[in-house]
Parts: sequence; structure tokens; C-alpha cells
Amino acid sequence: MARVMVIEDEDNIAIALDFLLTRDGHDHSRMSTGAGAVEALRAARPDLVLLDVMLPEVSGYQIVQELRADPEMKDVRILLMTARGSVVERRKGLALGADGFIAKPFDLAELRAEMARVLDQGGS
Repeated sequence: MARVMVIEDEDNIAIALDFLLTRDGHDHSRMSTGAGAVEALRAARPDLVLLDVMLPEVSGYQIVQELRADPEMKDVRILLMTARGSVVERRKGLALGADGFIAKPFDLAELRAEMARVLDQGGS
């Protein structure tokens, strides 16, 4: 199973993700702010990051940019989550290097399918 880092400031969403990831057998951890996220990701080396776009202090977009600029972290799969699933936001996230996008509130089956798709891209 995958190692997943959840970066989400809304507790109710983080709790739902915790439930899903635990049930599916993934090893996971959570941060509730963008501050320090890149350092934590470098230390944890997750297979997948479930990353909220709208975070306190540092946005999900900034985190994607920093990870993609780091040669050692460029292979980490990133799935952006946003309450505003607009086409513009989706394009921006994918242009910056995110591997996928899911609008909140999400259906758990939809999230599971998108996680599987993104992890399969990793080729690991």
C-alpha cells in the first residue's frame, strides 16, 4: 500500500480521509498547514500527497511548485483538492505539476479511483 501525506486544514475532511486511508490500509500522516510542508514531505518521502489548495500560510500551489523544483521530490505524486473545482484552478494546478485534481466535497469512491490512477502513473 501507499505512504500518503494529507495536507488539509479542515478537520472534517481530514477525518474522512483518515477513515478512508486507514480502511484501505495506507500508511498516512497529516499536516494542517502549508507552513513547513515541503520540509516534512522531504523527510517523510510519501508516495502520494493529498494536498488542499487553500491552506493557511502557504498555498497548495506553492507547495507543488517547490516539490517540482526539487530533483529529489519530483517523482512524488500530488493530488490537489479544492472546494472550488473550477477549470482555471485545475489548469493552474496541472500546469504547476500536480498529477490530479479532485473537487471537494468528494465522493469517497471517486477519491479512491483518482488516488489509484495517480499512483499507477508513478510506475512504482
